Amino acid sequence: MESPSPVAARRILEKLARHYPGARTELKYGNAFQLLVAVILSAQTTDKQVNRVTAGLFQKYKSPADFASLTEEELAGEIKGCGLFRTKARSIIGASRRILTEYRGQVPDTLEGLLSLPGVGQKTANVVLSTAFAIPALAVDTHVFRVSARLGLARGKTPEETEEQLKRLIPRKDWKEAHHWLILHGRRLCFARNPRCPGCFLQHECPQGRKLLSQGLADR
Repeated sequence: MESPSPVAARRILEKLARHYPGARTELKYGNAFQLLVAVILSAQTTDKQVNRVTAGLFQKYKSPADFASLTEEELAGEIKGCGLFRTKARSIIGASRRILTEYRGQVPDTLEGLLSLPGVGQKTANVVLSTAFAIPALAVDTHVFRVSARLGLARGKTPEETEEQLKRLIPRKDWKEAHHWLILHGRRLCFARNPRCPGCFLQHECPQGRKLLSQGLADR
């Protein structure tokens, strides 16, 4: 698959921006640390479910020190509504303790610093950088990975490769918004199974949508 021209990519981004104005994270948080915890919890769990869990969690535990004082069993019991809750409990406690010992209780605002925290990978770090600190970053989750590939915006075999390709294609000022546009498109239309290609506002820009059009199977 060939990468789209800058003109074609810009056309796709402009349509996404018009269709999803004001797109932003659906996770609820009050500060950078709460966002970090919420993003860790969001792996293989919907944002709605994370918000249900954190509504009570953040009332009881408000700081890295609060979480660092918990045992893994205690925190696992609090977040068992999320998938992989035991692993996530270990990561959150480990990250909280590292924040206390290495960063004076403050979430680091650099990619290197965030990646040094237990349980924090490239996607989580990029979400925190762009959302909590307004530092340009482009996080690639499962939705971004899938949708950008279907639209022909990237052809990376890994999220990291896709991130680099998207960053070369998309203007730096649009990285944060593009992340949210692609996520919303994946959640609302471009599903992993049975994507709603007929009638999709991007069907003329999308290789799969154009194929359906040529076969007379999509709305013209």
